[in-house]
Amino acid sequence: MRIGIVGLGAVGGFFAARLARSGAQVCALARGAVLQTVSNGGLTLIDSNGQSFTTPLAVGDDPQALGVQDLLVLTVKTTGLSDVARRLGPMIGPKTVIFSAMNGIPWWFFEGLDPKPPIAPLKSIDPDLSLAQQLPPAQVIGCVTHLACSSPEPGVVKQMMGERLIIGEPNAGEPNSGKPNSGEHSSGRPATSPRCAAVQEVFSRAGFQVEVSQRIQQDIWFKLWGNMTVNPVSAITGATGDRILDDRAVRDFMTRCMLEGAAIGERIGLPIAMTPQERHDVTRKLGAFRTSMLQDMAGGRPLELDALVASVLEIGAQVGVAAPNLDALMGLARLTARTRGLY
Repeated sequence: MRIGIVGLGAVGGFFAARLARSGAQVCALARGAVLQTVSNGGLTLIDSNGQSFTTPLAVGDDPQALGVQDLLVLTVKTTGLSDVARRLGPMIGPKTVIFSAMNGIPWWFFEGLDPKPPIAPLKSIDPDLSLAQQLPPAQVIGCVTHLACSSPEPGVVKQMMGERLIIGEPNAGEPNSGKPNSGEHSSGRPATSPRCAAVQEVFSRAGFQVEVSQRIQQDIWFKLWGNMTVNPVSAITGATGDRILDDRAVRDFMTRCMLEGAAIGERIGLPIAMTPQERHDVTRKLGAFRTSMLQDMAGGRPLELDALVASVLEIGAQVGVAAPNLDALMGLARLTARTRGLY
């Protein structure tokens, strides 16, 4: 299997290093300092035990030279996807599996959802439908990552915690109780397609804990339900997760936002089988962590507010669910980002 990684940042670099070390045929699309460092000295991974290894990796900035891939792994920031997608044609053949492992609501989210709610294309995600044309939803396998990585310098990736992946076909499942990753259809049939099984095998061989979801949109929505609050709050305040939850007023505000998000999810057939407080308890176990959005803020990178917050508000507006608290959160985070040139 020819595997192409698009985006050698924290998550993409983690994937590439693990896959290459397992013996998979991996290449990566990169540029700038990352391209130069990896080309000259390989890709370095520091694992959660502090052990470091460097592996050679085929890397380039020309999709034509890299060629058609069997599996194309997208780990770029959603803010840069449109610019990257228009270049990826030479890497995508009719049988290429597009592995979508990014934050928030993806461009293909409603394409395979059954029953499909009456949602118009989201302007916050794919305003001109170019993503759907360049990255055909029929070729997508979705992925939700439950891990934490960073890239302290170009060509170096550090694993902090976790190696769990939830993957699934966009049209694999049926409505369920709202619990993420049920593992099989409500009819009892397994949700694993042949191509999903192949992806599961290659990532499992690389040491990841890979689970196949009955309804990957449910898992995406569940993760988003937590991230849509703690990420922008961290960017606004500069606070780590523990300090955010220790502030009662902030925690209560996040709870109100999450109740609005849950109501929107209920309306589109993606209920949440957890209370906001139960989700806060899960977040608290992560300790003094820095969200990806806080890391982007500190690094001067554009914030993924559209994929994590604006898309939820847009869906809510289409299905008639008011979300004044989420709207306020979006406004504050957007203004904070704009004053720094990051939105």
